[in-house]
Amino acid sequence: MAVGALPRTMDALSRRATMLRDSLQRSQGNTDGMVAILGSFDHRLSALEAAMRPTQARPPALPPVRTHAIRTAHENIDRTIKAADSILSQFDLARRAEAAILRGPHEDLESYLEAVEVLKGIVRFFNSNKNFKSSDSVLTHVNNLLAKSTMKIEEEFKQLMSTYSKPIEPDRLFDCLPKSMRPTKGDQEADGGGRSDHQSKSLETAIYRTPTLIPPRILPLMNDIAQQLVQAGNQQSCYKIYRDSRASALEMSLRKLGVEKLSKDDVQKMQWEALEAKIGNWIHFMRIAVKLLLAGERKICDQIFDGVNFNKGHCFAELTANSVLTLFSFGDAVAKSKRSPEKLFVLLDMYEVMRELQPEIDEIFEGKPCTEMREAASSLTKRLAQTAQETFTDFEEAVEKDASKTIVQDGTVHPLTSYVINYVKFLFDYQSTLKLLFLEFDSGTEAESQLAAVTTRIMQALQNNLDGKSKQYKDPALTYLFLMNNVHYMVRSVRRSEAKDILGDDWIQRHRRIVQQNANQYKRVAWAKILQTLSVQGAGSSGDLSSSGVSRAMIKERNLVENNKNPQKYVRYSPEAVDQLLGQFFEGQQWAEQKR
Repeated sequence: MAVGALPRTMDALSRRATMLRDSLQRSQGNTDGMVAILGSFDHRLSALEAAMRPTQARPPALPPVRTHAIRTAHENIDRTIKAADSILSQFDLARRAEAAILRGPHEDLESYLEAVEVLKGIVRFFNSNKNFKSSDSVLTHVNNLLAKSTMKIEEEFKQLMSTYSKPIEPDRLFDCLPKSMRPTKGDQEADGGGRSDHQSKSLETAIYRTPTLIPPRILPLMNDIAQQLVQAGNQQSCYKIYRDSRASALEMSLRKLGVEKLSKDDVQKMQWEALEAKIGNWIHFMRIAVKLLLAGERKICDQIFDGVNFNKGHCFAELTANSVLTLFSFGDAVAKSKRSPEKLFVLLDMYEVMRELQPEIDEIFEGKPCTEMREAASSLTKRLAQTAQETFTDFEEAVEKDASKTIVQDGTVHPLTSYVINYVKFLFDYQSTLKLLFLEFDSGTEAESQLAAVTTRIMQALQNNLDGKSKQYKDPALTYLFLMNNVHYMVRSVRRSEAKDILGDDWIQRHRRIVQQNANQYKRVAWAKILQTLSVQGAGSSGDLSSSGVSRAMIKERNLVENNKNPQKYVRYSPEAVDQLLGQFFEGQQWAEQKR
């Protein structure tokens, strides 16, 4: 630097020092420490100015040593000015940030969070420049502002969570369902089931739209707040506020939907129609809860705590625990309630929906903190499977041991036969579900073979029971007619349903032979009396009609006229014609049709 430039430099330096002092005096963040720091700079600048004055009166040509001293002084002045500039900028930042902190976060949260970051930067600056006089007091002031900001941020987080943690109305949830599952107008309940394998598969692949639990524009702000709270050491407050707010919203959403906590005793007391309706609702509620509400909760939890050093897994597990327990408790109560044949199909429906939802439950409740939730879902699935399988066994035994005294007077199809056949036909709507159920209990046998074995046992149990019921008839002819009609009904029903693929042609052919055997036995026993009345021996002790004392009327009644002069006058059918007509007797063809 030239000697002639020194007066200008010193004047500029003096003006900068005065400007710094004036700025600090106007600053809302003015503290004694800040003034002290600038005061030290002012003192150093004055000393440098005094040291430089003698050089201004000397001639231009100076010894080399003196020139070096002047250059060093100039360098010191430059460093001092730069340090003063950086401190001034920190004080200006502190003044603006303090104003934002005092205003609070409610009106402009983004600006408030930016001010907090500025204050943290100022702390970092003074921590790395400890040699400034009274920097500790500056740090104390800024840290106090940060503590105040943390309290205000926590209040704002609580307010935001309260504002945006309202329960979702059922109509909003229904709008997120596939169209096929939405309730019809005036109906509060949607079709949660579907009773064919095709319908079941379509439900699994149906598209659900995750509801908006918190507006997307709010989520980044919540993420910033969570980050600030955790960095400030307020993890527990953040944890509790989030958990309590979201848990309450989730529980109220389910309550509005119609979910209720029911015990085994509650289920046991219900009439079957009421229980069946509640089970249908539960299946529907499970899909809504898992695919919409719980999936939505997981999504916002991940977004709000993204990049935050926070145990969100535990928090999510705790906030969903009560709702999941309520949902599962009903399924558990049904599985543990008294078994009955009619419950088998609703048990299969419940088992089916749990199998369908298990992958999503595993995804939503991923990680070690949520292990209990995943295991609870898996346990419920297995319990439903176990109860369904035990109900199978109960049904088989109930069919074989059915002791109803109902007698079908004319030997037609018994109500038990109709019930069992309809039951078996309905089972085949659940083929894929049944195969999955059998796989739950690895017996070393293919699922389809197990299904065939179960069906065969049920049909055999029915046949055994029918054999017993047939013995209630006093007339042997009705015994065979009863067995023929019922076994024929079984064969015809199997041939017209999917059961034929499971039971196979061998079963069908074997039981057709049983039908034919009973038909033949019926013809033999039923028509034996008629043949007896037609025989000569039946008319008296000898074959001599003239000496037997048999009346002419009896002779005509029994057709015992073959040896008379005009037998065609009395015989309408030949033996061959009668045999043909009897052969057509069980084909349901009317005599009037035969004549035509």
